Amino acid sequence: MTDDAPTHEAPAIFNSRTRPQSADDEISNFGKVNYLEVTRHQHDQRLDNFLLNRLKGLPKSHIYKMIRSDEVRVNNKRCKAHDRVERDDVVRIAPIQLATREKPIISTEFAKSLLARIVYEDDGLLVLNKPSGIAVHGGSGLDFGVIEAMREVTGKKYLELIHRIDKDTSGLLMISKKRSTLKVLQQHLVDKTIQKHYLCLAKGQPALNEQRIDAPLLRYTLANGERRVKVDGSTSQNQDSQSKDSQTDIIVHSRFILAGQPVSLIEAKPLTGRTHQIRVHLAHIGHAILGDDKYNVHDKSGVHRLCLHAWRLDIPGYKIITAPLPDDMADWMPEQTTMPE
Repeated sequence: MTDDAPTHEAPAIFNSRTRPQSADDEISNFGKVNYLEVTRHQHDQRLDNFLLNRLKGLPKSHIYKMIRSDEVRVNNKRCKAHDRVERDDVVRIAPIQLATREKPIISTEFAKSLLARIVYEDDGLLVLNKPSGIAVHGGSGLDFGVIEAMREVTGKKYLELIHRIDKDTSGLLMISKKRSTLKVLQQHLVDKTIQKHYLCLAKGQPALNEQRIDAPLLRYTLANGERRVKVDGSTSQNQDSQSKDSQTDIIVHSRFILAGQPVSLIEAKPLTGRTHQIRVHLAHIGHAILGDDKYNVHDKSGVHRLCLHAWRLDIPGYKIITAPLPDDMADWMPEQTTMPE
């Protein structure tokens, strides 16, 4: 979306005292009705994502409740979370009790550590080497994630996640600094023209150095409400199956012994982008990732983190971007371990 892009006229629903403010600016008073005018930076965003970015610190569940309760309107009309806002739309937000919203407190040390982890940056793209154990965004009981922290410490009005990686996975995370970059790179992801490479430590030693895992994945929910993924063992002819085709290429780079058990350093290249895809696929072939508390519950390696690292990004039009294996994974491998280039 450019500055001279066509816009549409929002309805006249204001008087002289209730003119909307730009959605690029922070809301100063959550205790009153706020009217936000959508700019080119938010054009075509889903409404729920628009609100998450404007109401930082408010639990996601509360935002969805506000939408369902008609406390949020777009151009004075009822709306749904998946509706998309357009430039010059006016979003009305009902007063929010301050007790439900707390601005994340980012320590100076944590801020410096994040900034030091930027491995690539230009005018539209920022790539961060995310540490293990930190979610990419807040919600589900978390006050903040990487994206909220980065907005806070950089002071940038526009920073958006291009994709997501699991909380316990370390490595490369793409963040857009411009709406145009977000749309281009997300289209690359849809077209599967960005290749992601992961490194992981997995139990056992596969017989083949290279293979493709082609197994459909199905999402399901445990009795306690926690979400999981499994390989769908039903026949591929079953039209009622909710599973999705999923393929992962793997390369074994090294085999060694850890805590008396055979272990392998494996490069995984997901050809599809399913939730927990690499973790479930490797567990499916009998080589679950070390430290995986969801799909390797009987792990006896003694490691204290999920040994999965987003190592390399091949993005059309960009140089190859890499993030070295973190020390807490490298320390478990023999010094002579062969590392991929």
